[in-house]
Order: sequence, then structure tokens, then C-alpha cells
Amino acid sequence: MLEALGLSTTSGAVYQAMLDHPGHGVDQLAEHCGLTASQVHDSLDDLAALMLVRASSEHPGRMRAVTPEIGLTDMLARQEADLAARQAQLAASRATVTRLVAERADIRTDHGERLWGMDAIQGRLEQMGRSATAECLGVHPGATARVEDLAAARDVNSGILGRGVSIRTLYQDAVRNDPGRTAFAHWLLSSGGEVRTAPVIPQRLVVFDRAQAMVPIDPTDTRKGALHVTEPGIVSALVDLFEQAWATAVPLGATRAEDPVTGLADVERELLRLLGTGLTDDAAGQRLSLSARTVRRHMASIMERLNASSRFEAGIKAAQKGWL
Repeated sequence: MLEALGLSTTSGAVYQAMLDHPGHGVDQLAEHCGLTASQVHDSLDDLAALMLVRASSEHPGRMRAVTPEIGLTDMLARQEADLAARQAQLAASRATVTRLVAERADIRTDHGERLWGMDAIQGRLEQMGRSATAECLGVHPGATARVEDLAAARDVNSGILGRGVSIRTLYQDAVRNDPGRTAFAHWLLSSGGEVRTAPVIPQRLVVFDRAQAMVPIDPTDTRKGALHVTEPGIVSALVDLFEQAWATAVPLGATRAEDPVTGLADVERELLRLLGTGLTDDAAGQRLSLSARTVRRHMASIMERLNASSRFEAGIKAAQKGWL
């Protein structure tokens, strides 16, 4: 019964025995409670710290129990005072947190905030994910990703999907060349998300509930920082961009049929288009997340089908055939 007040079972038993048998010494208390003398001494130390026993005036060297009306009442009063102090401390802590949040809000613009570094980006994504109630849209160009970034994304996406929020994610076709990102994409599918791929997709972006979005400050270095925007016009434009790309993409793992007229796969058509604008092999490969070797292999296949002996001749023949 006294455990509810913070006494151990042993100390409670010794205190009760001292109340029932005021004349008992340590040995007698030990025998009565089925304890050792050392355990009784430890219990007396605990009871003394709680002010439930005092030195006996009648029996020097012994302790006497303070009556429950005084000892336990005073003990309860101290606990109530401690609780009041903790509640006051909690209120002060809450006020500090509220003030800090308000100060952070003051330094933000009305409809956007610049976030510098991956820690800031991951932190904001976690906040956005926790507040999402309906939908998360994501565009993730590039064929590879860092292991730690995928782990962080899995944590965020698990929480989102666990609350019944839908996730639609768009990757490049080249993602299938990276085992780590491919495994993550299949995990996302198995967890209830939707994943599609396309040869070329827009820049990296994430949109939550069509109300807030995040885009990289520098698309060439997405780890540098991001812009968190809530301006309705900007968010709506980003959603439209996503939906257009989503409509032309195919589900992860689906096989793209070649054009029945040209015999070109989508990635080959995009490669021809990019090279036709004057991009180098390396630049076109970066846009498609393809290695230089893969670009050369695709071009060799296209030149063979066009019976062209050079890139220049291939470009002319592709234009004449209406491939570009």
C-alpha cells in the first residue's frame, strides 16, 4: 500500500512493523519482517531520508516511527510541492519553445524559406511529412542515391504511409541501374505507394497536400539547400508540372514499347532530341542519368538503323525521317 507513496516493499514493511511494535530493535524487526539486519538498516536509512523515522528519546541508539498522521501527511505535502515545481518548470519550458518557434516564424518570408544544407532539408521534410493529411508528390531525378539519404527517406515515407497518406513518386528510367534506389522504389511500391519512371523528368521537387512544396535552390547541387514554398500560385504550377510528367511516365517495371514507326525507344528519342539541341554526349547523358558508355551504345544502335556513318549523317537522316 505504501509503495504508492514511493516506499519500497521492504521499507514499507519495516515502517509498518515499527508502528505496530514500537519497542522492537533491529534484530527483532528483522525477525518479524523476515529480513536480515543489513536490510533493516538500509530500510531505516530510507525511512530517515523520507522523515518517517526519528531518533528515539527513550531508547538511545534506536529509531522510532513517526506517526502516519504526521509523517505520511508531511511526505505527501513535499511530493505535492515537488510536483508543483515540476509543473512550473514544464510551463516555463513550454513558453520557451513557443517563443523560439515564434522567433523562427518571424525570420521566414510569408510564402517561402531558404533551407541550407541536408540537415535543414531533412528536418523540414520530416515536419512536412508529419503534417501531411492527404497526398505527397515527389520527383527524384538521377540514377543513384546515398544510402543514408534513402534510409532517411524510408523513415519519413513509412510515417506518411502509416497515416493513410498517398505517395506518388517519379524516377528516371535509369534508376533501374542502381540497386539501392531500385530496392527503395520496390519497397515504396510494396508499402502502398505508386512509382513511375520516364527517360527525362522535371527537376527535383516534393509537394505535400498541394499546399506546400520544396525545390532545390541549385538544381545542379541539390544537397546545397532548398526553398520551402507555400505560395499557392507557385505550388499549383509545381503540381501541374508533376501531373504532366506523371501522365507520360509508366509504372515501375513496365516495359516501354518501341515506336512502331521509328523503332525508337523513349530513351533513344530523348537522346536524339538532346543531341540535336547541341548537347555533348556527357551533357545529354547527365540529363538522362546515363553513363557515357550507355550513350555511345544507344547512338551506335541508332546509327546502324539509319545506316549512317557519322553522328552528323545520323542527325540529318533522323530529321528527314521525321524522328526529330
